[in-house]
Amino acid sequence: MNQKIKITTILLFSIWGSIIAQETWTLDECVSFALEHNLQLNDFEYTDQSNRETYRQSIRNLLPSVNANANYNISFGRAEDPNTGTFVNQDFYSNNYSLESSIDLFQGFQKINSIKASKFLYQATQEEVLQQKYLLAFRVMQAFYDIQFFKGLVEISNEQLNVSQSNYDLVGKQIELGLKAGADLYEAESLLLTDKLNVTQSKNQLAAAKLALIQEMNLENVSDILIQEDLAEITNDLDHEEIASDSIYSEAREFLPMIKAQELRAKAAKKQVAVSRGRLYPSLSLFAGIGTGYFETTRDTLGNTLPFREQFRDNTSQYVGININVPISNGWSARSRVKQSKIERLRAENNLKTQEQVLFQAIQQLVQDYNSLLVELVQSNQKMEAQNLAFTIAQKRYEKGMINALELFTAKNLFASAQNENLQVKLRSEINKSTLDFYRGLPVFNIGS
Repeated sequence: MNQKIKITTILLFSIWGSIIAQETWTLDECVSFALEHNLQLNDFEYTDQSNRETYRQSIRNLLPSVNANANYNISFGRAEDPNTGTFVNQDFYSNNYSLESSIDLFQGFQKINSIKASKFLYQATQEEVLQQKYLLAFRVMQAFYDIQFFKGLVEISNEQLNVSQSNYDLVGKQIELGLKAGADLYEAESLLLTDKLNVTQSKNQLAAAKLALIQEMNLENVSDILIQEDLAEITNDLDHEEIASDSIYSEAREFLPMIKAQELRAKAAKKQVAVSRGRLYPSLSLFAGIGTGYFETTRDTLGNTLPFREQFRDNTSQYVGININVPISNGWSARSRVKQSKIERLRAENNLKTQEQVLFQAIQQLVQDYNSLLVELVQSNQKMEAQNLAFTIAQKRYEKGMINALELFTAKNLFASAQNENLQVKLRSEINKSTLDFYRGLPVFNIGS
């Protein structure tokens, strides 16, 4: 019975894996699946949850503290009678019960500033979680377009292979008719085998690209994936006008999670300085309590120990008081903490400036690439058309015996290289455009905060 269950389970997993593998994935679907199943994101989510609880606890720290205490003591030999304060030479036991509450009235605004600091840190981790989602989305997008690139290479390689196969067959017929020598067949066969190797290598690269996307998405029990065929539409809607990096930076600066997170951390560091300074001020707290006890040595006139209920009632006492603590000298530790907090604030502010600089430089590079790709795309299309024409002419001349196989091979390789370059430029343009759209604040990915 157990063996049948195992076999059924394996078959179900196999069928499910086949269904997933046969599904055609769009870029948005790949990103959504990766965001839902990526394990590294969970770690950032846990950090976010931890900081949320820290923030909530900082608010709860404003509440009074209430503590209850109970003890049971047995005294042996000479000991102080807790009821009379005299020493007695006898064994006895006693119980003590107390309930005390205290609340801080003033601590140099430490708790208020701690609440603000923890709130900023909590908000910063929320932004960092969103930033990690965006980074994952970009990795998935890169892997997605890598598959399209290598699929294009496979198609180009297959086209070249078909040409080599036709030429090989043509040479074979020409040898049968006595139009060419047998050595020509070896040249054609060499070119055919070279193209077969190129097809195999391109397929291997495609398989590696698919594996990279599968791993980024954390797809299980899947070895292949089909993606949407939209390669022909790439870059058709590019705006053929130059753009400025300053305007894009201004837009990205306002919403980018990594900048907002660092801003919040800088604000939190500033509040931490205020917390450290608060330790230099006197602190004031109010406390109150109630206590009672039961003592075996408390006896009536007949020498009998008074009952527990009676002692519990009669021994009850209440107290209330105010406590003030004035820091005078603690090895200069409080002022040292203030200095350390100031250094951390400067570090956080410097990190913010660093992030802004990195963002501006990244956008500068993207804009430069964008303007360059506008020209490259036009020239790449022209080059591919020219090489296609040159190869077509070379093919006809080869069929007529006007050029040798080496010259045809050169023309064919130049055409394949032009196709490869054109494909690269198209994909680079699409990734570049999507990235710039993201920095402009456009909805490139369907990711909620």
